[in-house]
Amino acid sequence: MSHDKTLREQLVKTIDWNEAHADFHAVVNDFPAELRGRKPDGFPYSAWQLLEHIRLALWDILEFSRDARHKSPKWPEGYWPNTAEPPSKDSWDKSVKAVTEHLDAMRKLITDPARDLFGPLPHGTGQTLLRQALLVGDHNAYHLGQLVLLRKVLGTWKA
Repeated sequence: MSHDKTLREQLVKTIDWNEAHADFHAVVNDFPAELRGRKPDGFPYSAWQLLEHIRLALWDILEFSRDARHKSPKWPEGYWPNTAEPPSKDSWDKSVKAVTEHLDAMRKLITDPARDLFGPLPHGTGQTLLRQALLVGDHNAYHLGQLVLLRKVLGTWKA
């Protein structure tokens, strides 16, 4: 197996893996609907805000990685929802579905041998596809950890 293929496979694992911590679906799939908008004392975010932040940031990283015309939202307001509560009953499921779709699209970019992992993205300021892949894994792991901690405080984590 080539080093390039091995590297691409390992990068995909950084997005998905649950060897060192819970994966995305393990954290969000059975989150109780009545607790998705709750912010316990001392917590700055609700589960809804964290999920939406993951979705919005992932969307931005993905689009930046594949579209030179993409314009990133303004920081920080473009990366966080306006409310602690999901705006509708189906908002949570729609957001989970969107994250899943964005992760699938990122996997496709990473595993496409025609895409250079090391070359700077022409529209960026030195970013590479390798950097973007690592950023997705790191960012998601950070916020999934926050969601696990939030679930522990709310008494809904069964690990």
